[in-house]
Amino acid sequence: MPRDLAQLRTEIDAVDRELLAALNRRAALANEVGELKRAEGSPVFRPEREAQVINGLQSLNPGPLKADNVATIWREIMSACRALEAPQRVAYLGPAGTFSEQAAVQFFGSSIEHVPCVSFDEVFQAATAGTADFGVVPVENSTEGVVTRSLDLLLGSPLHIVGELSLLVRHHLLRKEASLDGIQAVLAHPQALAQCQGWLSKHLPQAERRAVASNAEGARLAATNPAWAGIAGERAGSEFGLHIAAHAMQDEAFNRTRFAIVCLPQTLAAPQASGRDCVSLVVSVPNRPGAVHDILVPLKQHGVSMTRFESRPAKSGQWEYFFFIDVQGHPSQPHVAAALADLRGLCAFYKVLGTYPVAD
Repeated sequence: MPRDLAQLRTEIDAVDRELLAALNRRAALANEVGELKRAEGSPVFRPEREAQVINGLQSLNPGPLKADNVATIWREIMSACRALEAPQRVAYLGPAGTFSEQAAVQFFGSSIEHVPCVSFDEVFQAATAGTADFGVVPVENSTEGVVTRSLDLLLGSPLHIVGELSLLVRHHLLRKEASLDGIQAVLAHPQALAQCQGWLSKHLPQAERRAVASNAEGARLAATNPAWAGIAGERAGSEFGLHIAAHAMQDEAFNRTRFAIVCLPQTLAAPQASGRDCVSLVVSVPNRPGAVHDILVPLKQHGVSMTRFESRPAKSGQWEYFFFIDVQGHPSQPHVAAALADLRGLCAFYKVLGTYPVAD
């Protein structure tokens, strides 16, 4: 005989009480772990450990919860337990409502101390000076390519990459009214304007496109003038009380941005192998014929897959370049270590930007 609504609610209430008791048992265990970590000087946050926990639970999940839901739920549980040991201070491009803030919350969970910054430079400064434990910066977009300022900052910074996140980015046109009438200017970060240029040319060809420090800043400004609109996510619309005048206006439907999680090595050393890892490098080679080809040979010889290869001018005035390279694997794996050692011997400049678990 099928159960009625009252019976089902009673069972749900019972399960909720069981969950609460289990979560508090987990939190108590996390407190004990925190005491042991403090005694031995170990870091509170271990991205490779958290990635292994989530991947393991996803593989055991019988449903009906989806794998993505399992990841979201357990990331929040681990974030809340981590906060009992020590809340992470996380810097990102602000103000409230940016995709960078969304990436920070999605990676670390909600139980963090927010450190909004006015620029990528300030994010790096905050994490370097100790104002923040970690920084979150975009490094690549599936539509517009690399975020050049982030790469330039990584090159000269003592920070290293300890994690990454791939975020599905949906840009909405936000303003005080839910229509396209009377829009004189559209305000957003230059990357967002570029990612929506086709839509803007078709639907708002006469509107000025005005670059500002962040999408959330564009939304904040749009809230001050009915003739202005901002391009940002739903989070920014809620933050500043704006209507969505156009949904998902990005030119590419599956527009994604890759974010890097950075910190000082003394805050968190390179994560141990998780089973799905990446090494990010920046190198330069002597200016001679075949030099670029030569640095790819060790990867092929040792069976290491390269997933990214980008060039940036060295700004020396001599037409020299730095090459940003991502390879699959972890330096603890012999074939990866051998490939990197051979590669280093061919380079005039060689720097490991980070070793970290790859994003789903």
